[in-house]
Amino acid sequence: MEQEFNFNNELSGKIALVTGGTKGAGKAIAERLLKAGATVIITARNRPEAEKTNRHFISADLSKSEGTQKVAKEVLSKFGTLDILVNNLGGSETQGGGFAVLTDEDWEQTIQTNLLAPVRLDRAFLPQMLIQKSGVIIHIASIQGRLPLHDSTLPYASAKAGLVNYSKGLSKEVSPKGVRVLTVSPGWIMTESATRMMERISESSNISREQATQSVMDALGGIPIGRPAYPEEIAEFVGFLVSPRANYLTGTEYIIDGGTIPTI
Repeated sequence: MEQEFNFNNELSGKIALVTGGTKGAGKAIAERLLKAGATVIITARNRPEAEKTNRHFISADLSKSEGTQKVAKEVLSKFGTLDILVNNLGGSETQGGGFAVLTDEDWEQTIQTNLLAPVRLDRAFLPQMLIQKSGVIIHIASIQGRLPLHDSTLPYASAKAGLVNYSKGLSKEVSPKGVRVLTVSPGWIMTESATRMMERISESSNISREQATQSVMDALGGIPIGRPAYPEEIAEFVGFLVSPRANYLTGTEYIIDGGTIPTI
């Protein structure tokens, strides 16, 4: 999906950090903030191969506290400040089979990546934001925080539910001091990895990619809008939330799921 927007350099002079910013929604968010004039730093365990970019890259494993410390030290020593923090890193690598096959290690690793990594980064950068009395923190959660899938991603769903709760509580503490905190909970996003998954389902089940996509949407209970989200659609909303146009917004969870969640 390609669209042109006039961003008017509304983030000019701002320093932004996007975790998990090398692929999927994280990459799209980083590109969106860059187009709006921000200086953008991205983190991931591995640098994208053969990619030329004017985004600043820091290699770090944020599921470990030393990874968080490395990122905070490098950002603050090089840039001196951080205005926008997008905690996008997340994911689930647990196997299918329900609660009985999930080990302590599965739970611990998933919670470290999806909940404690954002908590640590917030703790590292909030003191400086509070001193300057300005800043925006975005937590990328998931609709699984409200609509858990029990077969393989229960630890992920639980961690994201915790992230939503934590984000709300943090906003009540720091918003009066000038720092806005918001949560964005996407539904299914058609990333490159999701596209590859559709290809695998298509081949293994001898069905078309469109049928494979529909089977996943059916497993989610349906997506009324009829398709997954594009990464750029998530990025566009995040770009709005961190901009001066959203200065009155804080403490809120925004669900972007094409209508997947069937309740109000």
